[in-house]
Amino acid sequence: MKVKSRHHLRSDEIRDLRETIATRAGVDLAGDAFEKVDLSETKFDVVLVDGSPAVMFVDDDPFLTVTGANDHPPTAHVVTVDSGAVSFVSGGADVMRPGIVGADEDIDEGDLVAIREETHGKVLAIGRALVPGAEMLGDSGKVVESVHHVGDDLYDLSI
Repeated sequence: MKVKSRHHLRSDEIRDLRETIATRAGVDLAGDAFEKVDLSETKFDVVLVDGSPAVMFVDDDPFLTVTGANDHPPTAHVVTVDSGAVSFVSGGADVMRPGIVGADEDIDEGDLVAIREETHGKVLAIGRALVPGAEMLGDSGKVVESVHHVGDDLYDLSI
């Protein structure tokens, strides 16, 4: 990934971003410096909050990055997986129903979600819900498409 451009967000852009993240993830994204970084060779753009890549834009849809979700733990749009799913989800695999032990009922199909492991509560990945949260638990089928995960280029981004 290469940086195409970067600029500090205006106060109204910061306010709108903070409101969106609060609504979608239940997080008050506090910080002193908000800087948007446009990246080439990737489908993401990123917002650095106090120098850390905290927010990503997926198809112009802002949500926390894995780093951002671990720095500011989300209370909404969270899918929890069991220990058997950790290595797969961490490697970028989509999330299957048998590995899910919990999902927020307010998740709608198409929403971005944080995928965390149940033992320590760490976020492993960010994905897009393929079904509503109420339909995520079960015996078979893919329910969350992985978008960003621990160890990918965005996770390893250093600017």
